[in-house]
Amino acid sequence: MRRAALLALVMALYPGALMALDLSLPGNAVLGREVSKAADSYLLPVGPFVEGAIPTLEVEGQMLQQAWRLEAQAMTTLQMLTPLRDQLVEAGYDILLDCNSKECGGFDFRFNTRVMTAPDMFVDLFDYRFLSARHVQGEGEPDYISVLVSLSGKTGYIQVIHLAPDGTLQPTVVADAAVPATTIQPGSDLPVSQALVQQGHVILSDLRFESGSSELGVGPFTSLQDLAAFLKTGADLRVALVGHTDAVGGLNPNIALSKQRAGSVLERLVSAHSVPRRQLEAEGMGYLSPIAPNLTQAGREANRRVEAVLLNSE
Repeated sequence: MRRAALLALVMALYPGALMALDLSLPGNAVLGREVSKAADSYLLPVGPFVEGAIPTLEVEGQMLQQAWRLEAQAMTTLQMLTPLRDQLVEAGYDILLDCNSKECGGFDFRFNTRVMTAPDMFVDLFDYRFLSARHVQGEGEPDYISVLVSLSGKTGYIQVIHLAPDGTLQPTVVADAAVPATTIQPGSDLPVSQALVQQGHVILSDLRFESGSSELGVGPFTSLQDLAAFLKTGADLRVALVGHTDAVGGLNPNIALSKQRAGSVLERLVSAHSVPRRQLEAEGMGYLSPIAPNLTQAGREANRRVEAVLLNSE
């Protein structure tokens, strides 16, 4: 279903023709930030990250970049992206790249392409989708568009970057109450084993860490009991425990701290739940993948977390 306000992007004026693109989102979408430039260049991704780089097209022209937020929704990134992709295809755009976080290249793709900064745009490194597309009209130069969607907690984020060669980009925003916001069962409510199988990762939400500390609370923690039970159903099952921090302090210390937190969880699973060490690994992301704004105490507490990511079976 379509989600959020009506975003009408009246695109570039080509010689002899007027081209317009309307991207419709349901009525509760909020425009967080907009940047418009008379002339800019953009390395448009056209392939996933591979061999140390993202295949790109360098496109130039007038540029419009927007970040949208959909508050208090439970959704999937696929449900966010699908109606936008369908509208682009209907408008005559050719899809150049359409990938999810894993297919795109995860961390490497996210940090090697243009993304608006927080708090306007958040990208969960394990749950985002990206597409790029091109539209050619007559003998004029093509225009290009990219769409990046992700989730942070129960909030959806959408980034749109559009470049057109000549003319003027004139964005118009109209709330469309006729387009409803859709609520779907949130993945965070799934049992640990089901979330791992269906989504590939799960937040171990009952774990507790104090700010600046890698010491895991005494527990017991239901999420670790459930995760241990899942891992014991198959000796070939493996998970990566990925630590995350709030944004207090520098990046390198937070990456180290987050890896130490993941290591603490690993040791607890081994010592208290008898999970074989070979089924586990520990990594740290620091503050690079928030699920909530770091502007409030509640947001910082939510960002101090450890996730389990299901790896390929051996």
